[in-house]
Amino acid sequence: MDPNIVILAAGISSRMKRTDPGQESVDPNLAREAQTKTKSMIGLGEGRRPFLDYLLFNVRASGYRDVVLVIGEKDREIREYYGEAGGSDAFEGLRISYVVQNIPDGRSKPLGTADALSRTLAARSDWKGRRFTVCNSDNLYSVNALRLLLELPDECGVIDYDRDGLEFEPSRFAQFSVLSKDREGYLTRIIEKPSPEQTAAARNGCGRIGVSMNIFRFLYDRIMPILGEVPLHPLRDEKELPGAVTMLVERFPKSVKAIPLSEHVPDLTYQQDIVRVQEYLRINFQKIR
Repeated sequence: MDPNIVILAAGISSRMKRTDPGQESVDPNLAREAQTKTKSMIGLGEGRRPFLDYLLFNVRASGYRDVVLVIGEKDREIREYYGEAGGSDAFEGLRISYVVQNIPDGRSKPLGTADALSRTLAARSDWKGRRFTVCNSDNLYSVNALRLLLELPDECGVIDYDRDGLEFEPSRFAQFSVLSKDREGYLTRIIEKPSPEQTAAARNGCGRIGVSMNIFRFLYDRIMPILGEVPLHPLRDEKELPGAVTMLVERFPKSVKAIPLSEHVPDLTYQQDIVRVQEYLRINFQKIR
């Protein structure tokens, strides 16, 4: 089943470092960590484990074994915590390796998620002809979601989350990309920052709106050539993975299966998210090892 996964953890966490007026009260110690650490390394839950720990526990439980962490050029914390050799006692059964995404000269941030994945695949030529999953490090995807992609019979796939199953305030939904599918459930387009009209058009016959939480399954040979052609986003000045996926489905229709799923995905984008994630971990991760 190609138990390979790429976890993107090279972002500069600019939104996490911002304090917004009126946000929920955050533990001062965690607020300090939010200012100084990569989001995925903020200590949360019982025992103040890094947020990334919880994702890796789910990754292992769902059947993955070969994990690549994409980290920033100045990030030593992730590599030191999980081990230079790629593994620790807590994650026995996982082979963890690293790819560094540099910040090019003249830029203040990396080139984006499509660039991060391109660098990863260039470093993992042994994955040619094989499939892999890719996801963010600041979302806690469930064992079910991860396993659905691992066991997907199609070449490529995306988890198609029911917007109504996500436990976010309505204002947050406008930030999520909407998934447009054909009648057979194959992705036709990822619509970023959709207008109300585009969102309404994406509703299915039952009124369901599917959104992306940036977790995909790809065939190496399909996505690798496209990654190098992704243009810079005109506003965010990054080469973004959703743009690569849209290019993929335009060139190869019915190549990306949308897998419907209705459940919440804890998200660690802003400081106020820490409070909600802490509660989620208290309920769902009472004991981990």
